[in-house]
Formats: sequence, structure tokens, C-alpha cells
Amino acid sequence: MRGVRRRCALLLPVVLLLVGAAAGPEGPGGPVVDTDRGPVRGRTHGAYNTFEGIPFAAPPTGPRRWRLPEPALRWEGVRDAGAPGSRCVQLPVLGPGGPVGSEDCLYLNVTAPSGPAAGAGPRPRPRPVMVWFHGGGFFSGSGDVYRPDRLAVRGDAVVVTVNYRLGVFGLFGHPELGGAPGLALADQRAALRWVRANAQRFGGNPGNVTVFGESAGALSVCAHLTSPASAGLFHKAIVQSGSCSTTTPPSALLPGLGTYEPFVPARRTTEEGALAAARLGCDRPSGVLDCLRALDARTLATPDLMQRFSFVPYGEDSLPTEPRRALRAGRFHPVPVLQGTTRDEVRLFLAQTLTAHPIGDEDAYRARMERSFGVATARAVEAAYPVSAYPNPAIAWAALLTDASFVCPTLRDGAALARHVPTYGYRFSDRDAPDFTGLPPVPGLPLGAAHGFELPYLFTIAPLTQAQQRLSDRMAGYWTAFARTGVPAAPGAPQWPRLGASARVLSLAPGADGIRTVDGRAEHHCALWDERWPGPGVTTAR
Repeated sequence: MRGVRRRCALLLPVVLLLVGAAAGPEGPGGPVVDTDRGPVRGRTHGAYNTFEGIPFAAPPTGPRRWRLPEPALRWEGVRDAGAPGSRCVQLPVLGPGGPVGSEDCLYLNVTAPSGPAAGAGPRPRPRPVMVWFHGGGFFSGSGDVYRPDRLAVRGDAVVVTVNYRLGVFGLFGHPELGGAPGLALADQRAALRWVRANAQRFGGNPGNVTVFGESAGALSVCAHLTSPASAGLFHKAIVQSGSCSTTTPPSALLPGLGTYEPFVPARRTTEEGALAAARLGCDRPSGVLDCLRALDARTLATPDLMQRFSFVPYGEDSLPTEPRRALRAGRFHPVPVLQGTTRDEVRLFLAQTLTAHPIGDEDAYRARMERSFGVATARAVEAAYPVSAYPNPAIAWAALLTDASFVCPTLRDGAALARHVPTYGYRFSDRDAPDFTGLPPVPGLPLGAAHGFELPYLFTIAPLTQAQQRLSDRMAGYWTAFARTGVPAAPGAPQWPRLGASARVLSLAPGADGIRTVDGRAEHHCALWDERWPGPGVTTAR
């Protein structure tokens, strides 16, 4: 049941991996860039070049398992960078099967325009650098499935996509480790240090780095915003569908499930690690890590362990405070932030459980609401989300969960950020966005603008209609303008207001009037959620 819970609550459509990555052209004559570890030969694609499978740290294998990332060794000669490196050990995306990937996985990919920088004179202006952290619930995913040529070419930016250790390999803790070091985030920091050392060699500006990510990648960005260890490694941040305050109430997707919180106390992770070691036969008085490091990856990469260690620990030096509390206390790096959600986030997750656990009528809707929020709050919630206002109870349930778990927590974070730094909010609203998930349709529950469905508008993932392509061009312009200047202002596009006293966010949809400003708090009943269910551990009016 725990594995089912995590698959429902994970914060990315891991089925994105089914899309795969388009292979680049073969050939020995590609562009060569001399990195700080040695030269790499990439591939040219006309308007842009790619350099894939570049090691940014030494393989975390053998005695390096569960150690902080170490610098990659220098190599002799020109290293071929025409194909991605191995993906980190993870579970298959859909269906049965053993783990896939490799522990030797700390690779990144660079996409850069092939011509001179826009507006370049005798001395070309360095391009902004955008570093992408993938989603996948911290137990699946990889950087290579995201093809950022649209951002690179239209936005004249250098884009880097990154692998990082997952599950038990990336978020394990144990007393012999001194706690829970959060190695997944440490890997991301190592990638950012690589960017600082090498961005200029690819035409990028190491003094203008934007970190961005979706789902678990967005949670990673939240963590870096509040981590002292990440100071100075980036200059702007984009958070997509995974705010510092994202959470899911109990029994929301399956009966009997607890509250989902992506950030957990480090002591909990450490205690879980000691219990896991004992179950694996490594419960000796000392030398537990030696015993665990002697186990092969398949023994460790079980559904239980990969999902049990998919929570980001806080309470130690690298992440001393729970991120949502750090934001509200003003303890975060003062950089501009762009953040948002999709309009129908939870429909993707509900679609995976609704057949087995339907919400058939108003009574079932009310019963589930009472299990998740308590009787008193359920009455207030039902008044704001009556079944009669929606096509059916399932869509009503998805709407209120989207607001409670994603939209309103993101706007709460936005208000905290906006007191200190320029902050911009969005809502992706195209309910006809392409469905690239591969999931079977669920009668009565169209996916709409579900979790992750903005990704094809930023990356080359799925075909778009002509109107959607125009929206994609606008979004790429906004995202890369923000990376360049800290202001998402695209030529000819509607003005994007800053978040301030009001919660004015930019709604993004195709059509002549598809990009418009909306009152996010009013449209998503955030006053209700702020009062009745602002998240676990926060005093409410109940």
C-alpha cells in the first residue's frame, strides 16, 4: 500500500519517460568545447548544438555510494558527447519489472544556440543559463527526456538538464552517515558548480543562472532557495507545480492514506535508514555502511526502499528549516522567483486511482471530504465546491484538491516571497493540452490542464496545434526573458504583473484572449483554504 500511495502522491507525471529523447545526428565532426575536465564533442542540429552525457561528478559507486559528490576525473582526448549518459537507478515507469538505470549516472546535457548571441557586437554578449531539474517524485526521471531546443533557440539561452541520485541512493539517511545528507540535492549543487566553472565555454553567463524545475524538480528549487549550501549558485528561480508548501490531505486519493508532505525531518529519514539496514541484514554494531555498500543496486532498488526514501530531509546544516517555514520567516536567497501551477493538477493523480476507488455520487463525495478534512471543514468545503457546479463528483473532487494542495499553497508561498523579492505567478489553463502520458482514459475524468501538461509548451515532447504553438512561443519568451532580466516580458505579449498585495497571476491558454490576468485567490477559494486547511502542522480555524 505504501508503494501505491507514493505513486499517487508523487509530484510529476513519470510517464514522461515513455516519450524518450530524440537521438541527435551521428558523426565525428561536431562542435568541440574544452571543459574544465577535458574537451567534449557535441552534435549540431542547425540552429543549436547539443552536448550530452557530460560527467559533472565522479560515479557514486562502490565506496562512493551515499557520499557527497566528488569531482569527475579528467579525461584524455576528446570525449564524445553525442548521447545522454546513463539514467540513475529507478523503477520502471509503468508496469512490473526490476530497476533500470545505473549508479554511474551523474551526467548533464547542454543545449546552446549555434550562432552568435542575439544583438552581439564585436564582443558577443554571454547568454543566460537555465538549469533544469527533472521531476519524478524523487524516485524516477532523468534530464535527457526534456529537449530544450525551443528555449535555447527562441530565447537565446544555454539550457542544462541534470541527472541526480534517486530514491534510496539519493535521499537515504543513517546514523553512520551522520544523519540524512540529502544527496539528491548535493548532486544538483555539484551540477550548479559545474555550470559556474563551464558555462562561459558554451557561450553562457555564469553570473546569470536560473534554476527551474517541475514537480519534484520544483521541490528541489524550493529547497535550494532556502538552503545555505546553495548560496551563490543561482540568480533566479522558476517553480512549476511543486511549491514549498505543496501537500495532500489524508485519504485524498486512496482510502486510509496519510497526509503527503514532501519535506520531512532528517531524524525521521535517519530512523527509517536504521530500520531498513536491519531488514537488509546489516544490523551489526558497526560497519553498517560497509555492509550496505556491499549489496548490489537491485537489492536496494525495491519499490519500498525507493519510495520510502523519496522525501527531502530538513533539520541539518544544508537544509536547516522546513522550506515553507523558511519562506514565511524571510530566510531564503533574495532572487527573483517565477512560480505557478496548472489548472487541473490533481486530475492526473486521481485518474490513476478512480477506477478502483470511484466517487460515484454526492454521498461518496461527501464521505471522502469528511475523511480528508473532518466533518466541520467538510461542510464549508462542500458549500464552496457543490457537486451541482461540476459535471460529476470526481471532477469536483479534483478541483478542490487542486486548489487545496497546489494552487493556494503556491499563492501563499508567493505572498511570502513577494514581501522580499520580485515574484510572478502563473496558471497554465489549456484544457486541450496534449495528453502525452500513455495512461488509459478514465470515463468522466478528462485530464484537462493536468499536472505536467505545460511541459510540451517549453520542451519538445508532444505535437502542438497551431494555436498551442503560438502559446508555446509566448511561454518560451516569458521564461527566457525572466532568465535574462528577472522580468518575464516577451515582445508583443501581454504584460505579466508582479505578485503583491493582490494575487494577480497570468493565466496561460491558447487563443486571442487566452493570456490574461486573473485573481488566483478568488478563483480558487484560497481564503477558505487559508482558514480551514493551510497544511499540516499549521493552526487552523477548525
